Amino acid sequence: MTESEFLVPGVSDVAQAAARIAPWAHRTPVVTCSALDERAGRRLYFKCEQFQKVGAFKFRGACNAVMALTDEEASRGCITHSSGNHAQAVALAAALRGVPAYIVMPSTATSVKRAAVVGYGAEVIDCEPTLIARETTAAEVRDRTGAHFVHPYDDFHVIAGQGTAARELVEEVPALAALVAPVGGGGLLAGTILACGDRAVFAGEPAGADDAYRSLKAGTLIPQTAPRTVADGLLTSVGRRNWAIIHPGVQDIVRVSEAQIVDAMELLWTRAKLLVEASSAVALAAVLAPEFRDLPGLDDVGIILSGGNVDVRRLPWA
Repeated sequence: MTESEFLVPGVSDVAQAAARIAPWAHRTPVVTCSALDERAGRRLYFKCEQFQKVGAFKFRGACNAVMALTDEEASRGCITHSSGNHAQAVALAAALRGVPAYIVMPSTATSVKRAAVVGYGAEVIDCEPTLIARETTAAEVRDRTGAHFVHPYDDFHVIAGQGTAARELVEEVPALAALVAPVGGGGLLAGTILACGDRAVFAGEPAGADDAYRSLKAGTLIPQTAPRTVADGLLTSVGRRNWAIIHPGVQDIVRVSEAQIVDAMELLWTRAKLLVEASSAVALAAVLAPEFRDLPGLDDVGIILSGGNVDVRRLPWA
């Protein structure tokens, strides 16, 4: 990647993304829960991206990336590799634009997710369940079709699009002192940092997939190795563009255990009546952790719930 290709978005790009995706993306609700406020010792405001199209914030970035293409670029279609929410997001965004979509999916992807991608009219290309296989297969399809590659998180327009969730949240609750988001590849966290102005931004990360935490403490990007967590949306390594925003912009990253994640997910289901996936619960788990709870001056905190695509037949507390 050349330096000219390594472009990092700014706050104005988030504003442009908000205008670009407005005709298609939902403006998701912000909800509160007095029981969770009491548990956290502060007022919490939940941005409910589980109500976004495809059930996750991922639609924002994918929609911005696809709609930002020129007509000539879009005519060749879009391609990505993903086994989950990003696959569905690109497929739907391409369908809305009326252009082809090619989605490389590992053979281990669930039949439900595969069916959703096909349902949006995309062509699914199977590959082995490794990152190398996904990248190699996507490159082959791109060479064959000329389609534009939309990276799941390390992409200028994807990052800007993800930032629109936080932008809406601070517009609705301007008194927020801090925002908290989960971190995996870093698209949501990087976009949140761009959208929040002078407000403090924190991240929650599973202890079993803590490359962002280790990178922040080391001051240099450290790749993910052998991640293991119930929060399966947070298994990827932080991207280069994302890191360029996260490193100087995040206040801190709070690591949480599997037990803390499951407990937070159950609290969101049972006390707030919010059906979210484990990756979403990581942000609440971080806010409930002692190292965050003891921070002074953060009376009003926004939490971005990243999505709600969960297999209700395999709940982690069952």
